[in-house]
Amino acid sequence: MVIGSCTNGRIEDMRAAAAIMQGKKVAEHVRCIIIPATQKVYLTAMQEGLLEIFINAGCAVSTPTCGPCLGGHMGILAKGERAVATTNRNFVGRMGHPESEVYLASPAVAAASAIAGKIAQP
Repeated sequence: MVIGSCTNGRIEDMRAAAAIMQGKKVAEHVRCIIIPATQKVYLTAMQEGLLEIFINAGCAVSTPTCGPCLGGHMGILAKGERAVATTNRNFVGRMGHPESEVYLASPAVAAASAIAGKIAQP
């Protein structure tokens, strides 16, 4: 799961994901990466305790950066892997191997899916 980046990494998106994840854990077989869109969003999320919720749920929290959205780092998909992402593009090979799959979703759906370990509704 990828929640954030420059798309859907707004503070409202962070709040929506944190509300779903609070007191829960990411499924054991799931990687969940949180990327606030800007330093301002990162700081606000930290001040509001959202980053702590994500960390306690088992997410990896990044500073604002380009990464898995463009297959750069932090979440590159291997052959056959699937991701639910709040990014804005899912064309073949965008987030890694051309035989991986990316499903675009809202931050709430991505958060619920991280907890359930499969695509789920909040």
